[in-house]
Amino acid sequence: MSDQLAISAKLRNDLGKGASRRLRRNADEIPAVIYGAGKEPSALTLVRKDLEKALENEAFFSQVIDVSVEGDVQQAILKDLQRHPSKDRVTHADFLRVDANKPVKVHVPLHFINEEKCHGVKIEGGIIEHLLVEIEIQSLPKDIPEFIEVDMLEVTTADIIHISDLKLPEGVESTALALGDDHDMAVASVSAKRGGKDDDLDEVSATDDSAEGEAEQSEE
Repeated sequence: MSDQLAISAKLRNDLGKGASRRLRRNADEIPAVIYGAGKEPSALTLVRKDLEKALENEAFFSQVIDVSVEGDVQQAILKDLQRHPSKDRVTHADFLRVDANKPVKVHVPLHFINEEKCHGVKIEGGIIEHLLVEIEIQSLPKDIPEFIEVDMLEVTTADIIHISDLKLPEGVESTALALGDDHDMAVASVSAKRGGKDDDLDEVSATDDSAEGEAEQSEE
């Protein structure tokens, strides 16, 4: 990771649903909570525009964040976001404190590379299908990757990329694979293009069969 991600927060003493509604409405702030690492949970307040700006960075969803609570910097990961059911607006955020010596589970985005050069697309005329856009991994906080690459260069229409085919960084493991081979989910594939030569031949064959049937009826 490059620059350390950070966000500032204030302690919140006015608790409850009513207090949270007032907070969002009157101060343009967002209620949040930080918990974990053997410490008591703390109710927080975040400035809405600061959080929305931070969320523009993909890494904010999976990397370790310095949450500065009135000067007390606590390392955490973004564990959950609650959004308004009809408006594109965050209404609550959960942060989980991390211990540098204990593994954590996070969802890391997949970045698909060489799609334009993909064999199944360029040579066979297929279409790439993304079956997963992220996977859950487990690692020490310092080893969490910003993303995991999925190389599509040599993938053909006969291939399916699974989690087990991905190259994970050292110290990083897939939580799905840890459960067994039957959890080795498909990540991406290249589907054959429809309406190709085979389909055209089938259509011609069907037309010929129909014509033959009509001719036989006429003879009768």
